[in-house]
Amino acid sequence: MTTGQYTYQEIDSQPEVWDSTLAKMVTESEGLRKQLGGINQAPIVVIGCGSTHYLAMHTASILRLNGIFAIHAPSSDLVYFPLDQYPRGFNLLAISRSGTTTETIWAINRYKKEYPNGKVISISCAENTPMAQASHINLIAPSAAERSIAQTRSFSSMVLVSQVLAGLLSGNSEIMKNQQKLPAILRKINEKYKTLVEKLGRDLSIERMFYLGDGPLYGIASEAMLKAKEMSCSWVETYHSLEFRHGPMSLANEKTLIVGLISDSARDAELLVLREMKKLGVRTLAIIESAKGIDLTGIDDVVELNSGIKELDRTALFLPLLQWVAYYRSLEKGLDPDNPVNLSQVVYLK
Repeated sequence: MTTGQYTYQEIDSQPEVWDSTLAKMVTESEGLRKQLGGINQAPIVVIGCGSTHYLAMHTASILRLNGIFAIHAPSSDLVYFPLDQYPRGFNLLAISRSGTTTETIWAINRYKKEYPNGKVISISCAENTPMAQASHINLIAPSAAERSIAQTRSFSSMVLVSQVLAGLLSGNSEIMKNQQKLPAILRKINEKYKTLVEKLGRDLSIERMFYLGDGPLYGIASEAMLKAKEMSCSWVETYHSLEFRHGPMSLANEKTLIVGLISDSARDAELLVLREMKKLGVRTLAIIESAKGIDLTGIDDVVELNSGIKELDRTALFLPLLQWVAYYRSLEKGLDPDNPVNLSQVVYLK
């Protein structure tokens, strides 16, 4: 068996899996819209563990920016801390790739016991699971299921599903239409930048990496960080862009790669941070919608998405290239991306 073959296939297959996932969402959208009726009138708490905790961060931000009051938390917080720390009468959105993650199931059960009139929505890649059975409404992307331990296509596909959910809850039909454009755009991005991401991933002169992102992109940057840690056992951290200047920049040197996930809303400030860090000798990569008419002095490498889609709806596009960086870094270090050190696909507690 070729080392990392499952992870390779799962990262590479994302455009096709996104198409399949979105086709399923379109088919189910009318029924989901009816099921979700009125849920946006109460606050939503979004939970998950590990990768899906970062997806909860992203999803809560997307919901808020679409006019729905939402906050995120790790599933364990709902298990062990008072639920009255959250808004009164909240509904619960639980996210788990497998639908079997222990803390998430415990959190749902506790929530239903203390708030019997509340609604539980779930996002997953698996059907007929304990989470699905415990939830009132299920959004499932089975074609995104994986054999690998590290989440790649499952995470990005659930990003799409969370976007669809935001569209259904807010009544914004444009979100679904924009998600349907992403698979074709991703194919072009992968083809254009495949050499760059392999080069960065295999460059072991880079000893530490920092991923910077703001708003909904903070959760995406955090997941990219986790992938690099899981697959390649590397020193990787995530910060909000401007927060990096408040202490963490002391770690920046010529053996550092800083990746900026550049938004439209904070673009000038985010690029300024990268230019400032370049003066410290770091290598810089900016992932941006378009570099046209923008001063990119001091930025070593630039990835242009050129999606033509508004910033809130294109967040999934930022992730696959950074998954490739983690994948190639793992191979270059003699590791197996399919079997990260000390990890299993599902975390169970007794």
